[in-house]
Amino acid sequence: MYQFDIAAGSKDELYRELRGALGALTEGERDGIANMANAAALLWEYLPDLNWAGFYRLVGDELVLGPFQGKAACIRIPLGKGVCGTAAATGATQVVADVHAFPGHIACDAASRSELVVPIRRGGRPGGAVIAVLDLDSPVPGRFDAADACGCEALAAILGERLD
Repeated sequence: MYQFDIAAGSKDELYRELRGALGALTEGERDGIANMANAAALLWEYLPDLNWAGFYRLVGDELVLGPFQGKAACIRIPLGKGVCGTAAATGATQVVADVHAFPGHIACDAASRSELVVPIRRGGRPGGAVIAVLDLDSPVPGRFDAADACGCEALAAILGERLD
């Protein structure tokens, strides 16, 4: 049983503590599904104002639902479609303040208003192939900012080393 005391005041402190916790949770574990499951639970517990936290894995030419916390979700997403498919196809983090304004947004939960999707790369390296995406949804418009993107990119780098 893992127990973390994460009560950071600033976003920088929060993400620093989350990096430490994620490192401890995934250290020495080779199973990618187990690592994504624990990461989703960690983010769900400590990031405020989320209604979904989880992963989509790149399988062939589509994203397939992985471990998550929240309501039941879309199972398959084509590359280039929606926020997740765009992040996977371009390899670029997507910060969407208003999902209803995002062309081709896929509404798995009508309550979602903003979204952050971060590509996870093999080996955690910037040039590595995209193997999955971290997807965070919020019912709060504009919930995610550059600090969230940077913090989640650092978490994705840790996971990229531990998903293979």
